[in-house]
Amino acid sequence: MLAVCEKHVELYKELDAYIEELKGKKGILINVLHKAQELFGWLPEEVQNHVAEKLKIPTSVVYGVVTFYNFFSTKPKGKNQIKICLGTACYVKGADKVMERFLSELGVNEGEVTKDGNFSVHGVRCLGACSMAPVVLIGEKEFFGKVTPDMVPSIIKKFQGEGK
Repeated sequence: MLAVCEKHVELYKELDAYIEELKGKKGILINVLHKAQELFGWLPEEVQNHVAEKLKIPTSVVYGVVTFYNFFSTKPKGKNQIKICLGTACYVKGADKVMERFLSELGVNEGEVTKDGNFSVHGVRCLGACSMAPVVLIGEKEFFGKVTPDMVPSIIKKFQGEGK
C-alpha cells in the first residue's frame, strides 16, 4: 500500500494535471497509465483506482488494461532492473546459472526488489542479442554479453548505490 506522503501527493497532482491535458480526447487510458507508471514506478491498486475515478470508468477496465499489457507492472521494481535472457540460445549457454547467481548475490527471488530498492531481477524470453549469449540487460540500455556466474558480483558492484 502506498503511504500518503508529501511525495505521493505531488505525484498524484502531476498525474491529475496530465489527465486534465488529455481530457476530451478518445483512448487516453493507456497514455494515462504510462504516465502513472512513469511517476510511481508501478501501478498499485490505489493508483489504478485513482485513474478509474478521474477518467470516470470502471476500475475493472483499468485493471484489465494493466494486466493485459506486459509493459505495465502491478508490483514494484528496482531502480536497476536486471533482465536476464532465458531464451533458447542464452539458456543453453548457462543463463539459468547466471540467474541463480544474481538471485543469490542480491538475496531476492525473481521479480522481487532488494531491501534498498536498488535492484530487481527478471527473467525475459529474448533480448535479441543471441550471438552474445548469455545476455543481461540492466535498465534499458546497459548490455552485458557472454555473462558467466563469476561476472555477476562485478556487474552488481557497477550499479551499487545507484537509485538510492
